[in-house]
Amino acid sequence: MRPALPALLLGAVFIALSPIFVRLSEAGPTATAFWRVALAVPVLWIFCRLPLRGPKLLFLAAGVAFAGDLAFWHKSIEFTSVANSTLLANLASIFVTLAAWLLWRERPRPLFLVSLALALGGVALLVQTSLDFSRTALLGDALGVVTAMFYAWYILAVKGLRDRGAATLQVMAVTSTLTALILFPVALASGEQMLPASACGWWILIGLALVSQAAGQGLIAYALAHLPAPFSSVGLLLQPVVAAFFAWVLLAEPVVTLQIVGGMVVLAAIWLARRGST
Repeated sequence: MRPALPALLLGAVFIALSPIFVRLSEAGPTATAFWRVALAVPVLWIFCRLPLRGPKLLFLAAGVAFAGDLAFWHKSIEFTSVANSTLLANLASIFVTLAAWLLWRERPRPLFLVSLALALGGVALLVQTSLDFSRTALLGDALGVVTAMFYAWYILAVKGLRDRGAATLQVMAVTSTLTALILFPVALASGEQMLPASACGWWILIGLALVSQAAGQGLIAYALAHLPAPFSSVGLLLQPVVAAFFAWVLLAEPVVTLQIVGGMVVLAAIWLARRGST
Protein backbone atom coordinates (compact mmCIF):
# COMPACT_ATOMS: atom_id res chain seq x y z
CA MET A 1 0.00 0.00 0.00
CA ARG A 2 2.92 2.36 0.65
CA PRO A 3 3.95 2.94 -3.01
CA ALA A 4 0.29 3.03 -4.06
CA LEU A 5 -0.54 6.15 -2.02
CA PRO A 6 2.27 8.30 -3.49
CA ALA A 7 1.28 6.97 -6.94
CA LEU A 8 -2.32 8.09 -6.38
CA LEU A 9 -1.34 11.57 -5.22
CA LEU A 10 1.31 12.06 -7.90
CA GLY A 11 -1.09 10.84 -10.58
CA ALA A 12 -3.69 13.35 -9.40
CA VAL A 13 -1.10 16.15 -9.57
CA PHE A 14 -0.01 15.12 -13.08
CA ILE A 15 -3.60 15.11 -14.33
CA ALA A 16 -4.19 18.46 -12.61
CA LEU A 17 -1.50 19.89 -14.89
CA SER A 18 -3.48 18.97 -18.01
CA PRO A 19 -5.72 22.09 -18.11
CA ILE A 20 -2.58 24.22 -17.77
CA PHE A 21 -1.03 22.49 -20.78
CA VAL A 22 -4.32 22.93 -22.69
CA ARG A 23 -4.53 26.64 -21.91
CA LEU A 24 -0.89 27.14 -23.02
CA SER A 25 -1.21 25.02 -26.16
CA GLU A 26 -0.62 26.71 -29.51
CA ALA A 27 -2.97 24.26 -31.25
CA GLY A 28 -6.77 24.44 -31.11
CA PRO A 29 -8.60 22.75 -28.22
CA THR A 30 -9.78 19.72 -30.23
CA ALA A 31 -6.42 19.43 -31.98
CA THR A 32 -4.74 19.55 -28.57
CA ALA A 33 -7.02 16.72 -27.42
CA PHE A 34 -5.95 14.71 -30.49
CA TRP A 35 -2.23 15.22 -29.83
CA ARG A 36 -2.76 14.44 -26.15
CA VAL A 37 -3.76 10.86 -26.94
CA ALA A 38 -1.87 10.40 -30.22
CA LEU A 39 1.51 11.16 -28.65
CA ALA A 40 0.73 8.97 -25.63
CA VAL A 41 -0.38 5.94 -27.69
CA PRO A 42 3.12 4.57 -28.51
CA VAL A 43 4.12 4.72 -24.84
CA LEU A 44 0.93 2.96 -23.73
CA TRP A 45 1.29 0.15 -26.28
CA ILE A 46 4.85 -0.54 -25.09
CA PHE A 47 3.47 -1.59 -21.70
CA CYS A 48 0.28 -3.21 -23.02
CA ARG A 49 -0.04 -6.98 -22.74
CA LEU A 50 -1.67 -9.11 -25.43
CA PRO A 51 -4.05 -10.73 -26.19
CA LEU A 52 -6.82 -8.22 -25.63
CA ARG A 53 -9.85 -9.21 -23.59
CA GLY A 54 -13.32 -7.72 -23.71
CA PRO A 55 -16.08 -7.05 -26.27
CA LYS A 56 -14.96 -4.91 -29.22
CA LEU A 57 -18.14 -2.81 -29.07
CA LEU A 58 -17.41 -1.97 -25.45
CA PHE A 59 -13.90 -0.83 -26.39
CA LEU A 60 -15.45 1.32 -29.12
CA ALA A 61 -17.95 2.79 -26.64
CA ALA A 62 -15.09 3.67 -24.29
CA GLY A 63 -13.16 5.30 -27.14
CA VAL A 64 -16.14 7.39 -28.27
CA ALA A 65 -16.85 8.43 -24.67
CA PHE A 66 -13.24 9.41 -24.02
CA ALA A 67 -13.11 11.40 -27.27
CA GLY A 68 -16.21 13.32 -26.20
CA ASP A 69 -14.79 13.81 -22.72
CA LEU A 70 -11.54 15.35 -23.98
CA ALA A 71 -13.11 17.39 -26.78
CA PHE A 72 -15.71 19.03 -24.55
CA TRP A 73 -13.34 19.49 -21.61
CA HIS A 74 -10.66 21.20 -23.70
CA LYS A 75 -13.31 23.46 -25.21
CA SER A 76 -14.62 24.21 -21.72
CA ILE A 77 -11.13 25.24 -20.57
CA GLU A 78 -11.02 27.71 -23.48
CA PHE A 79 -14.14 29.56 -22.28
CA THR A 80 -14.26 29.32 -18.49
CA SER A 81 -11.80 29.20 -15.61
CA VAL A 82 -9.62 26.15 -15.03
CA ALA A 83 -11.14 25.82 -11.55
CA ASN A 84 -14.74 25.75 -12.80
CA SER A 85 -14.01 23.50 -15.76
CA THR A 86 -12.15 20.92 -13.68
CA LEU A 87 -14.64 20.92 -10.82
CA LEU A 88 -17.62 20.47 -13.14
CA ALA A 89 -15.90 17.69 -15.10
CA ASN A 90 -15.45 15.80 -11.83
CA LEU A 91 -19.23 15.60 -11.40
CA ALA A 92 -18.91 12.40 -13.46
CA SER A 93 -19.28 10.22 -10.36
CA ILE A 94 -22.75 11.68 -9.79
CA PHE A 95 -23.77 10.96 -13.39
CA VAL A 96 -22.45 7.40 -13.04
CA THR A 97 -24.77 6.75 -10.10
CA LEU A 98 -27.67 8.49 -11.85
CA ALA A 99 -27.15 6.28 -14.91
CA ALA A 100 -27.10 3.13 -12.79
CA TRP A 101 -30.30 4.29 -11.08
CA LEU A 102 -32.20 5.24 -14.24
CA LEU A 103 -30.95 2.54 -16.63
CA TRP A 104 -30.40 -0.47 -14.39
CA ARG A 105 -32.73 0.36 -11.47
CA GLU A 106 -29.85 0.24 -8.98
CA ARG A 107 -31.27 2.28 -6.13
CA PRO A 108 -28.62 4.52 -4.55
CA ARG A 109 -28.30 5.03 -0.85
CA PRO A 110 -30.11 8.08 0.63
CA LEU A 111 -26.70 9.72 1.03
CA PHE A 112 -26.50 10.02 -2.75
CA LEU A 113 -29.67 12.15 -2.86
CA VAL A 114 -28.03 14.52 -0.39
CA SER A 115 -24.95 14.69 -2.61
CA LEU A 116 -27.11 15.42 -5.66
CA ALA A 117 -28.76 18.35 -3.91
CA LEU A 118 -25.36 19.62 -2.77
CA ALA A 119 -23.97 19.30 -6.29
CA LEU A 120 -26.81 21.37 -7.74
CA GLY A 121 -26.20 24.05 -5.12
CA GLY A 122 -22.47 24.08 -5.75
CA VAL A 123 -22.94 24.28 -9.51
CA ALA A 124 -25.35 27.20 -9.04
CA LEU A 125 -22.65 29.09 -7.11
CA LEU A 126 -20.04 28.36 -9.80
CA VAL A 127 -22.45 29.48 -12.52
CA GLN A 128 -23.16 32.70 -10.63
CA THR A 129 -19.41 33.36 -10.56
CA SER A 130 -19.27 32.87 -14.34
CA LEU A 131 -22.26 35.19 -14.90
CA ASP A 132 -20.42 37.88 -12.98
CA PHE A 133 -17.39 37.31 -15.20
CA SER A 134 -18.80 36.87 -18.73
CA ARG A 135 -21.44 35.08 -20.81
CA THR A 136 -18.65 33.14 -22.49
CA ALA A 137 -17.64 31.67 -19.14
CA LEU A 138 -21.20 30.40 -18.70
CA LEU A 139 -20.84 28.46 -21.98
CA GLY A 140 -17.61 26.97 -20.64
CA ASP A 141 -19.41 25.85 -17.48
CA ALA A 142 -22.10 24.15 -19.57
CA LEU A 143 -19.42 22.35 -21.59
CA GLY A 144 -17.85 21.24 -18.28
CA VAL A 145 -21.12 19.55 -17.30
CA VAL A 146 -21.29 17.84 -20.72
CA THR A 147 -17.72 16.68 -20.11
CA ALA A 148 -18.85 15.03 -16.89
CA MET A 149 -21.57 13.15 -18.78
CA PHE A 150 -19.09 11.79 -21.31
CA TYR A 151 -16.62 10.90 -18.55
CA ALA A 152 -19.37 9.02 -16.72
CA TRP A 153 -20.05 7.07 -19.93
CA TYR A 154 -16.32 6.31 -20.17
CA ILE A 155 -16.18 5.12 -16.54
CA LEU A 156 -19.13 2.77 -17.09
CA ALA A 157 -17.60 1.38 -20.29
CA VAL A 158 -14.24 0.82 -18.61
CA LYS A 159 -15.93 -0.87 -15.66
CA GLY A 160 -17.65 -3.23 -18.11
CA LEU A 161 -14.32 -4.04 -19.76
CA ARG A 162 -12.56 -4.59 -16.44
CA ASP A 163 -15.40 -6.88 -15.29
CA ARG A 164 -14.81 -8.96 -18.44
CA GLY A 165 -11.09 -9.40 -17.78
CA ALA A 166 -9.50 -6.51 -19.70
CA ALA A 167 -6.31 -5.19 -18.11
CA THR A 168 -6.16 -1.49 -17.23
CA LEU A 169 -3.25 -0.72 -19.57
CA GLN A 170 -5.01 -2.60 -22.36
CA VAL A 171 -8.06 -0.41 -21.89
CA MET A 172 -5.93 2.75 -21.84
CA ALA A 173 -3.98 1.78 -24.98
CA VAL A 174 -7.00 0.73 -27.04
CA THR A 175 -9.28 3.59 -25.99
CA SER A 176 -6.51 6.16 -26.52
CA THR A 177 -5.92 4.80 -30.03
CA LEU A 178 -9.64 4.91 -30.85
CA THR A 179 -9.92 8.38 -29.33
CA ALA A 180 -7.09 9.66 -31.52
CA LEU A 181 -8.72 8.16 -34.64
CA ILE A 182 -12.02 9.86 -33.76
CA LEU A 183 -10.59 13.25 -32.81
CA PHE A 184 -8.31 13.65 -35.84
CA PRO A 185 -11.08 14.19 -38.44
CA VAL A 186 -13.11 16.23 -35.93
CA ALA A 187 -10.18 18.58 -35.36
CA LEU A 188 -9.58 18.89 -39.12
CA ALA A 189 -13.25 19.63 -39.77
CA SER A 190 -13.33 22.28 -37.03
CA GLY A 191 -10.79 24.42 -38.88
CA GLU A 192 -8.64 24.76 -35.76
CA GLN A 193 -4.89 25.12 -35.92
CA MET A 194 -3.61 21.54 -35.97
CA LEU A 195 0.12 22.13 -35.45
CA PRO A 196 1.89 24.26 -32.85
CA ALA A 197 3.78 27.24 -34.23
CA SER A 198 7.00 26.73 -32.25
CA ALA A 199 9.22 24.13 -30.62
CA CYS A 200 7.86 25.26 -27.24
CA GLY A 201 4.38 24.45 -28.48
CA TRP A 202 5.45 20.90 -29.30
CA TRP A 203 6.97 20.48 -25.83
CA ILE A 204 3.67 21.57 -24.30
CA LEU A 205 1.85 18.87 -26.27
CA ILE A 206 4.48 16.27 -25.36
CA GLY A 207 4.17 17.23 -21.70
CA LEU A 208 0.38 16.91 -21.89
CA ALA A 209 0.65 13.47 -23.54
CA LEU A 210 3.41 11.96 -21.43
CA VAL A 211 2.94 13.65 -18.06
CA SER A 212 -0.83 14.09 -17.80
CA GLN A 213 -2.15 11.35 -20.08
CA ALA A 214 0.34 8.45 -19.91
CA ALA A 215 2.00 8.96 -16.51
CA GLY A 216 -0.96 10.53 -14.71
CA GLN A 217 -3.54 7.99 -15.85
CA GLY A 218 -1.08 5.13 -15.43
CA LEU A 219 -0.18 6.02 -11.84
CA ILE A 220 -3.84 6.34 -10.88
CA ALA A 221 -4.67 3.02 -12.55
CA TYR A 222 -1.88 1.37 -10.56
CA ALA A 223 -3.01 3.00 -7.30
CA LEU A 224 -6.68 2.05 -7.78
CA ALA A 225 -5.67 -1.59 -8.09
CA HIS A 226 -3.90 -1.50 -4.69
CA LEU A 227 -5.96 0.90 -2.56
CA PRO A 228 -9.48 0.66 -1.10
CA ALA A 229 -11.98 2.36 -3.42
CA PRO A 230 -13.39 4.83 -0.83
CA PHE A 231 -9.89 5.97 0.12
CA SER A 232 -8.88 6.34 -3.53
CA SER A 233 -11.96 8.39 -4.39
CA VAL A 234 -11.15 10.87 -1.63
CA GLY A 235 -7.53 11.09 -2.76
CA LEU A 236 -8.57 11.90 -6.32
CA LEU A 237 -10.48 14.95 -5.06
CA LEU A 238 -7.02 16.49 -4.85
CA GLN A 239 -7.02 16.94 -8.64
CA PRO A 240 -9.46 19.88 -9.04
CA VAL A 241 -7.94 21.63 -6.02
CA VAL A 242 -4.41 21.34 -7.42
CA ALA A 243 -5.60 22.38 -10.89
CA ALA A 244 -7.10 25.58 -9.44
CA PHE A 245 -3.84 26.23 -7.53
CA PHE A 246 -1.72 25.75 -10.66
CA ALA A 247 -4.02 28.09 -12.62
CA TRP A 248 -3.68 30.72 -9.89
CA VAL A 249 0.13 30.45 -9.72
CA LEU A 250 1.02 29.80 -13.37
CA LEU A 251 -1.77 31.60 -15.25
CA ALA A 252 -2.61 34.33 -12.71
CA GLU A 253 -6.22 33.14 -12.83
CA PRO A 254 -8.15 34.78 -9.97
CA VAL A 255 -10.25 32.75 -7.55
CA VAL A 256 -13.07 34.67 -5.86
CA THR A 257 -14.77 33.84 -2.56
CA LEU A 258 -18.04 32.67 -4.12
CA GLN A 259 -16.08 30.34 -6.40
CA ILE A 260 -14.19 28.87 -3.44
CA VAL A 261 -17.45 28.23 -1.57
CA GLY A 262 -19.04 26.68 -4.67
CA GLY A 263 -15.97 24.54 -5.25
CA MET A 264 -16.02 23.26 -1.67
CA VAL A 265 -19.72 22.39 -1.99
CA VAL A 266 -19.10 20.51 -5.26
CA LEU A 267 -16.15 18.61 -3.75
CA ALA A 268 -18.30 17.64 -0.76
CA ALA A 269 -21.03 16.49 -3.14
CA ILE A 270 -18.58 14.35 -5.15
CA TRP A 271 -17.22 12.77 -1.96
CA LEU A 272 -20.72 12.01 -0.64
CA ALA A 273 -21.79 10.65 -4.04
CA ARG A 274 -18.94 8.18 -4.05
CA ARG A 275 -19.77 7.16 -0.50
CA GLY A 276 -23.47 6.90 -1.33
CA SER A 277 -22.96 4.73 -4.40
CA THR A 278 -20.92 2.01 -2.66
